[in-house]
Amino acid sequence: MTRAQEKDESKRRPLAERMRPQKLEEVLGQDEIIGGGKILTEIAHKQEPVNIIFWGPPGTGKTTLARIVAKEFKADFIEISAVTSGKKDVERVIEIAKQNWNLQIRTVLFVDEIHRFNKAQQDAFLPHVESGLITLIGATTENPSFEVIAPLLSRSRVIIVQPLSKPALVKVLERAIDAEGAKKRVTQEAIDYLAELAGGDARLALGDLELALNLRKKVDVDTVKEAAGRKMPGYDKAGDMHYDTISAFIKSMRGSDTDAALYYLARMVDAGEDPKFIARRMVIFASEDIGLAGNGALGLALDAFMAVERVGMPESGLILAHVVTALTKAKKSRATTDAWYKARELAKKTMGLPVPVWLRNAPTKLMKDLGYGKGQKWEAGFHLDKNYLPDEIKDEKIFEK
Repeated sequence: MTRAQEKDESKRRPLAERMRPQKLEEVLGQDEIIGGGKILTEIAHKQEPVNIIFWGPPGTGKTTLARIVAKEFKADFIEISAVTSGKKDVERVIEIAKQNWNLQIRTVLFVDEIHRFNKAQQDAFLPHVESGLITLIGATTENPSFEVIAPLLSRSRVIIVQPLSKPALVKVLERAIDAEGAKKRVTQEAIDYLAELAGGDARLALGDLELALNLRKKVDVDTVKEAAGRKMPGYDKAGDMHYDTISAFIKSMRGSDTDAALYYLARMVDAGEDPKFIARRMVIFASEDIGLAGNGALGLALDAFMAVERVGMPESGLILAHVVTALTKAKKSRATTDAWYKARELAKKTMGLPVPVWLRNAPTKLMKDLGYGKGQKWEAGFHLDKNYLPDEIKDEKIFEK
C-alpha cells in the first residue's frame, strides 16, 4: 500500500477512531488512574500482566486503555465483543493462546461489554485465567459487582473510568480540530457546546464534530445543533445512572438541599424517567424521612402521585417540582422509621411469644372465663395499666421520642 493509499484509508475511518490515543500520556480526563503513582500507570510500567475490568460509561476510553496496556505488556492482543461473539470465538482465542504459550508469547484477551456474556460463558474463561494462559481485560458499562461472576472479579483489578469533564472534552475536540486542519472553521462557542452536549462521552463529541464539519464550512452552535440533534446521554432506565440519579435525588431531599433535589429531578424528567416512579419515591420519602415532623407530607406526596397520573407530562414536571421543594424544605424525623425497623427485628426474634391473655379476642364464654380480654372496654382512649407487650419483652422500648 502506497503512502497516499494509507492516508486515504485513514481518512475513511471515523474521526473518533483516528484520534484514539496510542500512549497513556495522550489520554485525557483520567487523572484518577493515570499519572505518577496512579494505578494504571504503575501496572503498565511494571509490564507484568494483570487481569483488569474497566468499568465506566460509554466513550470514556476503556477500549483505548486496554489496547495501550496490552502494548505495554508486549503481548498478543486479541479483541472480541460479547455482543457478537459466541462459544466458537472463545475456543478459537484459547487455541491461539496455547500456540502463543508454546512460543513464550503472552496473550491478552480484551472482552468488550463483558457483562453481555452469561455466567456459563464467563466461567469458560476461568481455568485459562487461573493458569495464566490468558490475561483477561474486560470493559463494562454496568456495575461489575452484579454483572461479572465472583471468581473472575476476585482475580481482577476493577479500574473505574470516569466520564470526561467538560475541560477534558474541550481539549479532545481542540486536538481533533488541529489534526483536521479545521481550526479556523470551528468557533469556540461550538466547541463548548459540543463538550456540554456530549455528557462526558468523547466518542460522541468527536462524532458530532465530524458530522458538523461535513455539513458546513463554518461550524457554529447552530451547526452543532443541526448535526447532533437533541441527545440526552448517560441515562439508562435499567442502568447504573438510573439508580445513581434517584439515589442523589433522595439524598438531596434528605439533606434539605432544594437546589440539588430540583436539579436531579430535572435530569430524570428530561431523560424520560417515568414520573410515577419519581412520585412513588417521594411518597416513601415522606414517611421515611419526614414522618412525624410533618404529618401533612405524606398526603402532599400522595396528591402529587395522583396528580401525575391524571395530568401527564410535561405539566407534571411542575407538580413534581412543587412537592419536591416542599418535602426538601420540611423538617425531618426518622423516629417512626427507626421504630419500624426495630419493631420488625424484635418481632422476628420473638415471633413465638404468646399475646398477653387480657389482650386476646374473647368471642366465647369459655374464653371470657379464662380471662381473655379481661378489663377491656370499647371506649376511645381506653387504657389499662398493664403490659401490652408479651411479658418476656415487656421492658423493650421501640419508639424513641
